[in-house]
Amino acid sequence: MDDLETRELRYFVAVAEELHFGRAADRLSISQPPLSRAIRQLERRLGVQLLERDRRGVALTDAGRVLLREATVTLDALAAAARRTRRAGNPKRPLVLVTKAGASHELLSQLLDMFASEPDTAPIEILLCEVGEQAGLLRDGHADVALMHRPFDDLVGFDTENLCVEGQVAILPARHPLASRDQLTLADVRNVPDLPIARWPRLDGTYPDGPGPEVHTQSKLAQLVALGKTLLVIPASSRAWQWPEHVAVPVIDAPNVTTVIAWPPNSRSQAVAALVRSAAKLHHTESAAR
Repeated sequence: MDDLETRELRYFVAVAEELHFGRAADRLSISQPPLSRAIRQLERRLGVQLLERDRRGVALTDAGRVLLREATVTLDALAAAARRTRRAGNPKRPLVLVTKAGASHELLSQLLDMFASEPDTAPIEILLCEVGEQAGLLRDGHADVALMHRPFDDLVGFDTENLCVEGQVAILPARHPLASRDQLTLADVRNVPDLPIARWPRLDGTYPDGPGPEVHTQSKLAQLVALGKTLLVIPASSRAWQWPEHVAVPVIDAPNVTTVIAWPPNSRSQAVAALVRSAAKLHHTESAAR
């Protein structure tokens, strides 16, 4: 019988992440003997060894690494299903829209105004996050829709509607010589010995190589730019958080960025559908204006 119980998966994930039965038992608020029995029973049911145990500690086998990956996805999906179900059962709940703090501020304002002008629309709660966090919040059910940017954000598995396409700018310290230029190229901003480009985490959480500082939050980045320690290249509309100590200069050969509204493909929310229709109408209006 290969059916797995949620409790078994939670127990295994705790041991696999801690690589220590005592710490895993403390994390689960149970004693160690029943945890050990549960893992041995799970191994017997699956017919594979999940953990290697010796005096030095605990290590995952190849089968254990596979189950850890699959179990984590499964538990996250169950938690997301519970959150979405609870929200669906509350007809007065707000629609949660997640976006990077400071990104696409003017576009977001226009979208909210257009949505509010429609009859019988749901209230919207704005969830602000850091770079690259929208996909996780959308997948785990903390948000219903998201504003994201192609090609930078993780859009795998989501339905999307384009909102706008724009160029990019370099955000520089106001006192730096490049700040006086009318325009820059990527070669210009990549070859500034005293001002290396800030490094954002990739989708897998690792950072690209380079001399620039590793950054994850807008506030840290803004201060490092103001102190003359780094620069960055971002979509033009994302400079809403720009400080007085910053200057934005267009980077004429940087690839265009597309802002999209994204949502889970299995969504049946009428409020999500109404917001997506407003996004499509806004995109049509913006395209006609251009």
